[in-house]
Amino acid sequence: MSRAEIFWINGPVVKARAQGKFQMKEAVSVGDDRLVAEVIRLDTDAITVQVFEDTTGLTPGMGIEGSGLPLAVDLGPGMLGAMFDGIQRPLHEVADAYGDFIGTAVDVPSLDRERRWRYQPVIDEGAGVGGGQCLGEVDETADLKHRVLVPPAINGTVEWRAPEGAYRIDDVLARIRSPHGLAEVSMRSRWPIRVPRPFRRRLALERPLLTGQRVIDTLYPIGKGGATAMPGGFGTGKTILQQTLAKWCDADVIIYIGCGERGNEMAGVLEEFPGLEDPRTGRMLMERTVLIANTSNMPVAAREASIYTGITLGEYFRDQGYNVALFADSISRWAEALREISGRLEELPAEEGYPAYLPSRLAEFFERAGRTQALSGDESSLTVVGTVSPPGGDFSEPVTAHSRRYVKSFLALDRDRAQARFYPAIHPLQSYSEYVSSTARWWRKHGGVRWAERRERMLALLQEQARLEKMVKIVGRDALPPSQRLVLVCAEITVEGLLRQSAFSETDRYCSPEKQSAMLALIDYFIQRAHALLEAGIDPDTLLTLPVVRRLQRMGEDIGNDALEEFQGLTDALDDALDGLAPSMQDDSAEHEAAGQ
Repeated sequence: MSRAEIFWINGPVVKARAQGKFQMKEAVSVGDDRLVAEVIRLDTDAITVQVFEDTTGLTPGMGIEGSGLPLAVDLGPGMLGAMFDGIQRPLHEVADAYGDFIGTAVDVPSLDRERRWRYQPVIDEGAGVGGGQCLGEVDETADLKHRVLVPPAINGTVEWRAPEGAYRIDDVLARIRSPHGLAEVSMRSRWPIRVPRPFRRRLALERPLLTGQRVIDTLYPIGKGGATAMPGGFGTGKTILQQTLAKWCDADVIIYIGCGERGNEMAGVLEEFPGLEDPRTGRMLMERTVLIANTSNMPVAAREASIYTGITLGEYFRDQGYNVALFADSISRWAEALREISGRLEELPAEEGYPAYLPSRLAEFFERAGRTQALSGDESSLTVVGTVSPPGGDFSEPVTAHSRRYVKSFLALDRDRAQARFYPAIHPLQSYSEYVSSTARWWRKHGGVRWAERRERMLALLQEQARLEKMVKIVGRDALPPSQRLVLVCAEITVEGLLRQSAFSETDRYCSPEKQSAMLALIDYFIQRAHALLEAGIDPDTLLTLPVVRRLQRMGEDIGNDALEEFQGLTDALDDALDGLAPSMQDDSAEHEAAGQ
């Protein structure tokens, strides 16, 4: 086994004289406490490693021991419902053994090696199997079966398989004869975090990831299996919105990564998530969630590992045939870790001090998302949603600018909307989605054939509103002609009635696609009627005085997802109110004519 002797220490970066062969990205143990680290540079007679734990106490002369293997994580039953740090140390077990603060030399297995799981084989002896094929199932939770898969590189014949029963994760469940020899398979496997797990082929994104948030689903859909960036300045609600999406999105498994966030925020997440009820099953949301916590006061190098740890776990569940949603909060903190390590390596900096390889690292991360056909033949997906925290809300800074190169959905959070208590604070004109065309067919089936047409009209209306509001600041609203004032009236009703949601309302905090379609259609119908009344001579501001318009603005809270028939009643009430304006208009015209005579 290769060894090295430390001669240089700079925070999490350590250099050592090699006494044997090392490999790039090899996992190594550093010092007497055997700190977890990874080789990041090879020179002629020296190696450079980044240490994922606190290096306080390390001194020159201490040793580094190589493993001969890349940095990897344990995969198997017991991950769902667990909370890990960036290098997959289970936080509950660490706290029980070492107290509230994670120290060095923590030796706690990532998965419980003694717990027995009820295993049901699905393959008989003598059957031919290939990589990724399911050997058997474990009822990990009441609603999700954990599938024990053949490792991707193994193809052969099952010589022996364990009968149904209770087993530990390291117990041998099958022996497979392959051209390379006899391989033993257990519930637990290991996979290098920087190596994407293989799949059969990529598939086109045809469905949206339903979030229940109208501004996302209706205006800027996220493709199931797509990549999304969610930038926003401090206080714009990125973390809250991500937690909302994690709770309500229609994914089978949730991976939540708190990367470099403040300790109090992550403490709140770790405290609140276990108590959340899963709206899909009525059970606890944690039963299909994996939390990875890496706070800002933890070793900076571990932030970099936490992102890869999380996406490797996501790929593992994707390969089992599940739709996985991964939420990374935040990509900026990960990039800052890259910048700090790069600076300690004395590398030539690029924009704002970030390393020149920042774009390629972002690409490596976002490109691991996708809808795929797994090696087993199952169709599944891994959706990635990453928040970005640009300093001062400047979207031109490198992390935001490079992230939008590799994502197709960009949800820009606006500080002014957030300060006005507008939720979700997604700016409708700074955001975009390239998944509209690929998800349009699904929406036509669930939202009506005119969904895309209505959506385009809404965006055009909001664009015109933004232009007119600049004029209003100069000349005032009353100076605008009636047609332009009608645009402002319709846009106001659209924003309040469609885009704003109440997270405190049991009715409005989640909006089904059918309800979203009904709301979009009703808003569009109102706008058409309003333009017809404008041609008949009505004052646009009169519309805001109608009681039914207030009902239109509150329909998200007043009408439940299972009471869509009430939209017809609201439409009838709207027709009655608008029809009632016509006689008064005719009376006014007659009075004016009489006065003129």
